[in-house]
Formats: sequence, structure tokens, C-alpha cells
Amino acid sequence: MPFTAEHKQKTRQRIVECARELFNRRGFEEVSIDEIMRRAGLTRGGFYNHFKTKEELFAEAVSAYLHFNPAERWDDIRFDPAACGVAMGRQFVEAYLSTAHLEDVEGQCPMIALPSDAARAGPRVRYAYRCLFEHMATMLASCMDGEGNDNARERSLAITALCVGGMVLARTIDDPSFADEVRRAARAMALELIGSSAD
Repeated sequence: MPFTAEHKQKTRQRIVECARELFNRRGFEEVSIDEIMRRAGLTRGGFYNHFKTKEELFAEAVSAYLHFNPAERWDDIRFDPAACGVAMGRQFVEAYLSTAHLEDVEGQCPMIALPSDAARAGPRVRYAYRCLFEHMATMLASCMDGEGNDNARERSLAITALCVGGMVLARTIDDPSFADEVRRAARAMALELIGSSAD
């Protein structure tokens, strides 16, 4: 009996999630299709029922972060998807630049984990990476629209760059207290740009 479309979609999502976590932990080149499928509880042959290439899967793994809800993964994070305005911008920055995000290697945003891999990848992955960045910036710009922010787009790009760059640096600095200082400084400046002060 053939699998239902719903079963196939759930299987595909499981493969994407397993790949995203493995790519985050070790990078695109260091992860094999066999390893991804084994982690998903499937055989290598099943991979090609869903994806033509590993790079196609990589692009989808990057895109999957568009629907990430930090409250579903990190217990200490309060995140209300229905929030709007400065409240949404503030909770986004606080979740993104949180200790929980910093410590969750497998669950981190691919913008933090995979910039070098994305830069070396083909057009499909680079497009997915750009779309993720633009999505973040657009969401932040909408948080500032109508709040007296004439340059919301410019500020949202700067906030997104602060969030991603702050986390990349915090992840790579070998001194935990300095890394935390960098993360907190990026958070404070991002919140200031939104128009919301850090506590």
C-alpha cells in the first residue's frame, strides 16, 4: 500500500530537521546523506524520494528556520507569535540573542551556524540564506513601522546584522565571559535601535 501524502510530508520534514541539526553541528561538507537518513530512521534510498541532491536538502534546511518558534524549543524563552510592534521586535531580539540560543548548537539559526557553507554553496542555498535574512529584517521593520521610525528598513537591517554577527562572535570567542559581554552588547544596541531599552 502506498504512503499517504501526509506521511510523505511528515517524513520529508523529519529528514529536513535531522539535516538542519547535523549541518548546524558539523557543517554541510562534514555530514553525509547516509548519516542524515540514519538519524531520521530511514535508509539512503529513501532520500531520493524527497530530494535530488544534498544541496537541495541544505536549501530547505535553511528555509525551514523561517517557521521556527523559539518557545517550542527553549523552555526559558517567552515568545508570542501574535505580538506586534515594538513588543514583537523586543521578544525577537531577546530570543535570538539569548543564552538558550547560544547554547543550542543543533537548534541555532543557520545564519549563525552556516555562513561560510552558504557562501560557498550554489545559488539555491544562497537564495534561501538571503530570504531568511530578508525575512528577519522585514519582520523587524514591520515592528517599527508607525512608531515614528522613518528609517525602519535601514534600522531593521542593522538590527538583523547585530543579532547574527553578535551570535557568530559569541559562538566563536573562547572566553565565555567576553563572549557573553559581546552578546549582551549586541542585544542592548539592537533593542535601542528598535526603540526599546534592555532591562
